[in-house]
Amino acid sequence: MGIGFRELLVILVIVLLVFGAKKLKTIGSDLGSAVRGFKKSMNDGDAEESVKQLKADAEFSDPAKTQDAEKSEHKA
Repeated sequence: MGIGFRELLVILVIVLLVFGAKKLKTIGSDLGSAVRGFKKSMNDGDAEESVKQLKADAEFSDPAKTQDAEKSEHKA
């Protein structure tokens, strides 16, 4: 059903014949740098989202801390 080792080997040989070894090296390196760039942007987006969430959590929890501090000051 799926693509086996022999089929992949035949495809690789055909691609090698069509593009040549030098061109394949360039294509592979360009593809690798594109994947690295994509992963970097995804990680940067996740990190940015985490920072926004932490800031939102801090802003949400700060008023509660201030109210608790005010209550304890009035009791003393």
